Amino acid sequence: MIRIKDKVNEIHRYLEELGSIIPSTFEEYKSSIEKKAACERYFEKIVEAMTDLAFLAIKERKLGIPEDDIDAFKILLENKAIDNDLAAKLKNAKGMRNIISHQYGKIDDEIVFESIAEEIARDGKKFAKEIENWLNK
Repeated sequence: MIRIKDKVNEIHRYLEELGSIIPSTFEEYKSSIEKKAACERYFEKIVEAMTDLAFLAIKERKLGIPEDDIDAFKILLENKAIDNDLAAKLKNAKGMRNIISHQYGKIDDEIVFESIAEEIARDGKKFAKEIENWLNK
């Protein structure tokens, strides 16, 4: 459980650090290569930390070994650790993380900014809380 608590703390730390650097407007985000790169990197780190937390929670509950990251979210959904809405958001975040990380196709800066500015903090906090609650049942 110590590793799980450390991972939850890591998610919260990354979210706080992202919150301190995120531009207030899309125009500012788009026009600053440094801000854009830093925000995208934090997004990647947050999604990876959430994925790590998923694997740790599954291991803690001895639910097998997921085939991949998306399968980990599916296992958590099937075991009622998270709901359908959050599972879908996590899958989408993982997909966006892969696009950013691996440069698949053209990145839509507006969609990335919206995810970074509005969605990742809400979803990251909710995921961490739901996993902790589930493991403490």
